[in-house]
Amino acid sequence: PPTFLALILPTQKDPTLSSVFCFVDIWKTIALLNIYRNPQNTAQSADGLRCAVSDVEMQEHYDEFFEEVFTEMEEKYGEVEEMNVCDNLGDHLVGNVYVKFRREEDAEKAVMDLNNRWFNGQPIHAELSPVTDFREACCRQYEMGECTRGGFCNFMHLKPISRELRRELYGRRRKRGGGHHSRSRSRERRSRSRDRGRGGGGGGRDREKRRSRDRERSGRF
Repeated sequence: PPTFLALILPTQKDPTLSSVFCFVDIWKTIALLNIYRNPQNTAQSADGLRCAVSDVEMQEHYDEFFEEVFTEMEEKYGEVEEMNVCDNLGDHLVGNVYVKFRREEDAEKAVMDLNNRWFNGQPIHAELSPVTDFREACCRQYEMGECTRGGFCNFMHLKPISRELRRELYGRRRKRGGGHHSRSRSRERRSRSRDRGRGGGGGGRDREKRRSRDRERSGRF
């Protein structure tokens, strides 16, 4: 089993938190370790000072990351049942992405292949994960906005995606009974939606071009 298992377990009993893992013989979930970089934690200017990242920019950045990884998993390895990203700061959870496939063989294939791939200029570290029920693995207090442990909580703080992206990724599959979607088409739709909300015209296309150049420079998948 993955070495991070012992680290995620709480050190003291907490009546508000349930047991974390359901151990089964079938492993459908994989963990991509420390792959998400939160720009609010890493953004710096040329002189080394921290740069402010707005909530809107933060959500756009996160949605793009989530969609890119989700779509890559489905296109390369198989249907994704659920994907979650940790917003924790502890070393054993920070930036972890958990992908639950519908089929065990897809999870195994993904782990074998991903450990030979790179993302954003860094080697990917993937392993099978015993997490089967994310509702049990996440911090209930965090969901209620009451977690006193902050980013260093031992339970998962799952970062939410926008409602629009959730409909794009999960709603389309329910309507069609499965299959993949085009990440470029959904990005264009969300860009147009943001432009309408801001009263913009062609700004969305310019932003999309800049983001495309950024992705090319960063090396991504």
